Amino acid sequence: MLFGSGEIYFAMLLSYLLMFLIAVFAGFFGALVGIGGGIVIVPALSVIFHLPIHTAIAASIVSVIATSIAGARSYVDQQITNVRLGMFLEISTTLGALLGALIGVMVRGWVLALTFAALVFYMAIISFRTRKTEDKMIRAGVYGEGVSSDTISLSLRLAGNYHDAAMQTEVNYMATRTVEGSLISSFAGIASGMLGVGGGIIKVAAMNSLMGIPMKVAVATSKFMIGVTAAISAVVYFIAGGINFYVVAPVALGTMLGATLGSAVMNKLRSRVIKTIFFVLMLYLGYQMLARGLSSGFGINLPGTL
Repeated sequence: MLFGSGEIYFAMLLSYLLMFLIAVFAGFFGALVGIGGGIVIVPALSVIFHLPIHTAIAASIVSVIATSIAGARSYVDQQITNVRLGMFLEISTTLGALLGALIGVMVRGWVLALTFAALVFYMAIISFRTRKTEDKMIRAGVYGEGVSSDTISLSLRLAGNYHDAAMQTEVNYMATRTVEGSLISSFAGIASGMLGVGGGIIKVAAMNSLMGIPMKVAVATSKFMIGVTAAISAVVYFIAGGINFYVVAPVALGTMLGATLGSAVMNKLRSRVIKTIFFVLMLYLGYQMLARGLSSGFGINLPGTL
């Protein structure tokens, strides 16, 4: 009897250790591309450990707060994060998330899923096409030349600079197309509120591809933003009693460790490497959203979906 109990405890210990290791990978990966890591954690908890999807999502949301604290703090210390830009876009994202929750009963989810997939694929193509351009412009010291800040950007002083460790140079940049960037951030919030997907990947793409923000600054600023949004959702799950602390503990600790390691590595990588990783991630997320929309709207099931 005691031996049987010991085997159970040992199996539980191995499960928690595996959760921790998966969370370390998710935190590290998320720190490189500016997302919370839920795209790894939620499928892992629900498929590998057979946890209820709401338990997995709740653990993922708490882990996003943990990874945001660890990664965002490191990026702020490295002076890569554009705090003003993050707060500006977070207003749009939060309003979008609230709007998504309100219109969720009126708009069919598959319509938004297909729209979201189209936007992600479009952003992925732009990111892939420009993956080498940013490094070349930074190396030549001409990044941001010929770009004019708009009125909102000038008023809010959204321009900035950072030290690129990979290129060993200071990079100055200006923010432009703030209205377009704000609108896409709102859409990311709407999609998050209605479909339960993270908006970090869309915000990174919007900042980099539309607003002229360097990829590394976009990643760092996204890490700063996602913790604010996740904190609101975490409160809701906590009140509803949906947080399993035995699951949250190893996942949160793992993502914090992974995010700390990832944030230490990110600035040492070339922008094209980060953009390539980002491109693959966007293709994966876009495919999942496309599959969800086709399945819900037309009954078409694509292979390889979660």
